[in-house]
Parts: sequence; C-alpha cells; structure tokens
Amino acid sequence: MMPDIKTFNLTRKELAESIAERMGFSQSSCSDIVDSFLAVMKQQLLAGGSIKLVHFGTFSLRDKSPRKGRNPRTGDAITIRKRQTVSFRPSKQLRELINR
Repeated sequence: MMPDIKTFNLTRKELAESIAERMGFSQSSCSDIVDSFLAVMKQQLLAGGSIKLVHFGTFSLRDKSPRKGRNPRTGDAITIRKRQTVSFRPSKQLRELINR
C-alpha cells in the first residue's frame, strides 16, 4: 500500500539510497548520479526548455500573468507580478496508475 502523500516526502538522500540498493553501486556514487540528474533538469528549465520523461511526465515552464492579490497579514491589496513557474504534466501511464 502506498504511503499517504501528505505525510511522505522522498528526499535526495533516500532516492540515492534506493538506487544504491537496487543497482549495487556505492551510496556516494548514487548521490552524485542524483545530483547530476537534478542539475541537468535545472539547467534545461533555466534555459527555457522542457523535460519529457517517457512513462512518467513532462516538466515545463509556464508563464503566469500579473494579478491582484491580498497580503494575508494586513489584508492590503497588492499586485502579484508576472512570473514563470514549473509545471508538471503526468504521462497517461502515470495518471492511470494513480487513478486505479
């Protein structure tokens, strides 16, 4: 049974440990692999590209328009400026697994 999503976080260390256990590599090598993988993903997104991982999903940048909001502490109206955010769209296979 899958752990509750709200209480379960997968850390870089746990990811490296899992890879080391499955692949038989050293923990430090697997940490380097995870760090390298994440660095390549970050570079691609910073360059404005998207990342497609087959059977998993696609990470892409999304432009968000400026909008009006409120400061939660003071209640004052503020303008939230135009920005970019990372968006994830799961693959059809991942969606089907999640929705079983």
